[in-house]
Amino acid sequence: MAYTIYLSGEIHSDWREQIKQGIFDLGLEIEVLAPITDHDSSDNVGVEILGAEEQDFWKDHKAAKINSLRTQSYIGRSDIVIVRFGDKYRQWNAAFDAGTAYGLGIPVITLHAPELTHALKEIDAAALAVTETPQQVIEILKYISQE
Repeated sequence: MAYTIYLSGEIHSDWREQIKQGIFDLGLEIEVLAPITDHDSSDNVGVEILGAEEQDFWKDHKAAKINSLRTQSYIGRSDIVIVRFGDKYRQWNAAFDAGTAYGLGIPVITLHAPELTHALKEIDAAALAVTETPQQVIEILKYISQE
């Protein structure tokens, strides 16, 4: 069975590449969708397309809305949303993505270190799997892809 997955969340490690490589190595029929992970491109898209802003609030507002067009579209196309929470930065957008997927009835898999379990308990409660490594995500994808 072919799946489409969306990889949301933390952008400061290579977890997306690990999952993509695992999918490739196993020959799984999975299309991978993801946000723009280049900070400058993501943060500046609004002013680059719609014009400069004097206040950072409006610059961020424009970028957030344009990035949300991509994110909401991709989540809506997905069979599964995988959300990675890192330990360094607040991941409000990842939490929003998890809630969006959950609200649309799209299964969520969370990926985070054990130290974040308490902070993410409500999100983990809504997830169908809570993982700690990209390899665990790959194994789940392998299992559900079996015919």
